[in-house]
Amino acid sequence: MGLKRFKTLAMATSIAFFSGAVWAADDSYPEKDINIIVGYSAGGGTDVMARTLGSYMEKYLGGAKFVVKNVPGAGGLIGFTQTSKSDPDGYTIGTFNLPGVMARTHDRKTEYSADSFTYLANVVNDPNVIVVNKTSDLKSLGDLVNKAKETPEGLTVAMSTLGGDDQFTMINLSNKADINFTYIPFKGTAPARTALMGGHVDVAAMNLSEAIGFEDEIRVLAVTSAKRSPLAPDFPTAKEQGYDFTMGSMRGVVGPANLPEDVKAKLIEAMEKTYQDPEFQKAMAEQGAPLEFVAGEAFEKLVMEQDEFAKGVWETTPWSEQN
Repeated sequence: MGLKRFKTLAMATSIAFFSGAVWAADDSYPEKDINIIVGYSAGGGTDVMARTLGSYMEKYLGGAKFVVKNVPGAGGLIGFTQTSKSDPDGYTIGTFNLPGVMARTHDRKTEYSADSFTYLANVVNDPNVIVVNKTSDLKSLGDLVNKAKETPEGLTVAMSTLGGDDQFTMINLSNKADINFTYIPFKGTAPARTALMGGHVDVAAMNLSEAIGFEDEIRVLAVTSAKRSPLAPDFPTAKEQGYDFTMGSMRGVVGPANLPEDVKAKLIEAMEKTYQDPEFQKAMAEQGAPLEFVAGEAFEKLVMEQDEFAKGVWETTPWSEQN
């Protein structure tokens, strides 16, 4: 069964807020800096989210400093694994990327599973974009499809990793248009974007937030959201160009399994206050990062749904097991 027959999970547009038991928080937490592990290079959408989120959470969590630790490699696997194996004391948390984090568990053996984390909150739901170098003669998704049909070996596509939302976007297009691509993974979006701007690849897939601000160097052919994004209303959707699918990256924060309930409550509360902060919302809008806050048990449920989605893609259209 091809991916055409696999129903793509539609990205939710509603905002789910944390609601649950109220825990008595330990007033001594935090007593030192809190590390945020990011499984990708500096400069990508996940890294920017972590740095922005951490800087605003500081004022809602007793003034503790958040220190971002970039550990790129293996499509985020190294970072996800480090987070899962950290001491469950609240001083090491990590970014969590859907569907990529769960896709890793299907194409290889991993040292973590969905049960290896304490789910704090999702913050961003960032649709994918398909982009080319500004000097390219490709002006639309139709142009790209026609060019791909003339290139049996497959146009080269730069992306942050295999088996993530970037590649899932191109798999969707490939199946709908009956074309092939040659996928070239990098250790994050920043180097993939640099390769595109340097003319080393034909096309790239990334997230909306990672394309905004680079309009002088790249051209967005399509955004894979149900409707045009209010953050970039000039970018046409894939759907309006005849290719009806959606895909994006959900970015949140988790801790290792078994975080104390009081610590978990404090972190979620700080994240929710940050989300509601108008200055934070403005900063994220300027980065082109659409916000979607889902916390606690609702976030965990979302992860399980995305795990099923990644499993379905792997079973119908497996990507390469090698990064």
